[in-house]
Amino acid sequence: MSTAASAKNGTWRNWGGNVAARPAREVTPASVDELAAAVRKAAEDGLKVKAVGTGHSFTSIAATDGVLIRPQLLTGIRNIDRDAMTVTVEAGTPLKRLNMALAREGLSLTNMGDIMEQTVSGATSTGTHGTGRESGSIAAQIRGLELVTADGSVLGCSEKENPEVFAAARIGLGALGVVTAITFAVEPVFLLTAREEPMSFDKVTSAFDELWAENEHFEFYWFPHTGSTNTKRNNRSAGPEKPVPQLQGWIEDEFLSNGVFQVAQWVGRAAPGTIPSIARISSKALSARTYTDIPYKVFTSPRRVRFVEMEYAVPREAVVETLRELKTMIERSGLKVSFPVEVRTAPADDITLSTASGRDSAYIAVHMVKGTPYQAYFTAAERIFTAHEGRPHWGKVHTRDAEYFAGVYPRFGEFTALRDRLDPDRRFQNDYLRRVLGA
Repeated sequence: MSTAASAKNGTWRNWGGNVAARPAREVTPASVDELAAAVRKAAEDGLKVKAVGTGHSFTSIAATDGVLIRPQLLTGIRNIDRDAMTVTVEAGTPLKRLNMALAREGLSLTNMGDIMEQTVSGATSTGTHGTGRESGSIAAQIRGLELVTADGSVLGCSEKENPEVFAAARIGLGALGVVTAITFAVEPVFLLTAREEPMSFDKVTSAFDELWAENEHFEFYWFPHTGSTNTKRNNRSAGPEKPVPQLQGWIEDEFLSNGVFQVAQWVGRAAPGTIPSIARISSKALSARTYTDIPYKVFTSPRRVRFVEMEYAVPREAVVETLRELKTMIERSGLKVSFPVEVRTAPADDITLSTASGRDSAYIAVHMVKGTPYQAYFTAAERIFTAHEGRPHWGKVHTRDAEYFAGVYPRFGEFTALRDRLDPDRRFQNDYLRRVLGA
């Protein structure tokens, strides 16, 4: 159970270790009918219901003292429609299994995040995303959804069927029902050439608009306490395939990115004063490299060092200013930050509570290694992000509430009205949803 959240003595904990809950009971349904029956039974017993995937959210979005639904038996591909170029997959399927199964069929998602341990429903319900100039989050690739609503009925939605539910439920926060299946748009598998190279902070920020415009997928990591970043550009390629050689891949992705990095984090925790020196060494450890492979082997990477994360979406045109303010704050604060800051982008989409809803967005993610105090850093960062009308990732640490969201999401009222209709008794309520959506 290394990648998933753990349950010991009836206590559920998330992956980052910062959230715990004690559900009254856990249910692992083997079919949609069993899941619907579990929701109806919870209603009879006066219990709330939450579904949980692998627990990769750092918020308490999946925590409950009621019925905890685990979807690990609801996995696998239901249907591939090669005429429509869609695949329908059970909600509990891990992204990793979906990516591998699609590759065997000669198919791929267009874009994805860099972690693929999560379930498809957990990842989409919280708005998980990668980086892209034209291609959006995983949820933006959804063409249809099936969910069990509060009265135990099964509701299908798409652009044609229940379109107002479809507009919201693609990133539904678990507030509208329990997702049981998702239909994704897919395309024939393609090749991406990744070019990773170090670049100075000043250069990457001054050339950000060009780097964004010239690349289908651009992202970078900045190492606090240094003027160094590591950039990554992924673009479609005619080939040939030229994967990272196995030994080199192990050295760079496992030994340096996970092993040495983990040791650096341990040293930093034990002796915070060493962090700036470690950061300078870390920022120079990874050298430039170019490789070409199928999408999931380029987009995703193993993440074995456990951390806690805050991420905000700001308007794309505000990203450089926001980052410079973050850098200044860290330099003046005396904070010791051992984890890189990650910067990605997404085009505007039409999903009601997507962090990119209605605006071209850039994401800035700050991290601290699991077990280190993160509040001072995250509080100072959040002050900067919210000054730019930032929208926090629904599955990452933040302190915002419904009043704030009503101000930064033009369609917020549309979502809460739909929730009133689909879940009038708040069967899917928990403390987190009460805070972010209002009572």
